[in-house]
Amino acid sequence: MHKKYVYNYDWLGRPIIQYPQDMVAIQELVWTVRPDLIIETGIAHGGSLILSASMLAMLDMCDAIEAGTTIDPRQSSRKVIGIDIDIREHNRAAIEAHPMASRIQMFQGSSIGAEVVKQVHDAAKGYQKVMVFLDSMHTHDHVLGELDAYAPLVSKGSYCVVFDTFVDDMPPKFFADRPWDVGNNPKTATRQWLKSHPDFKVDPAMESRLMVTVAPEGFLKRD
Repeated sequence: MHKKYVYNYDWLGRPIIQYPQDMVAIQELVWTVRPDLIIETGIAHGGSLILSASMLAMLDMCDAIEAGTTIDPRQSSRKVIGIDIDIREHNRAAIEAHPMASRIQMFQGSSIGAEVVKQVHDAAKGYQKVMVFLDSMHTHDHVLGELDAYAPLVSKGSYCVVFDTFVDDMPPKFFADRPWDVGNNPKTATRQWLKSHPDFKVDPAMESRLMVTVAPEGFLKRD
């Protein structure tokens, strides 16, 4: 039961596999950066996509209020891209039926596969402020591949958030039914990747404020 805590929550009707603290962190980062594109690896039930899309909708609403205009959400250029190797049909149907669906574009396939990476890069063309969330397969090599593929799209002053870096802090074999473990996880990948990418640095501010997060050393800010 103690391993199922992250499955307790929904966002606007869709299950979201995140700690509440990290949901708060996401909305703070989105509000601060005000991105026009968010790229997420890992879709599952779609709750995280809906969270990101709802935050982008709020940004559009606030922009319209400040400008004294109105905005048709279906015409907004702000968008969320989600990538998953297996988008189950009932999840896809629920996401596509959601009021936030017009802001969401999904790609099925490996997030580090050459074809999917090209599709996402093509879809990202023209966007000025880009944020990335990595939350799919949590093995070292896979996360390293995702960082190589998508972190370059992050705009200056924005973030690439690498989730589940906490795996490296847990007892060995804690996730006995998963391929990741101590020494083979998002934190080990992030530490290696940062050595050759000095334009990204760990931003400790969010982690220190949250105190509880699945992403220690995972909030990467681009200078």
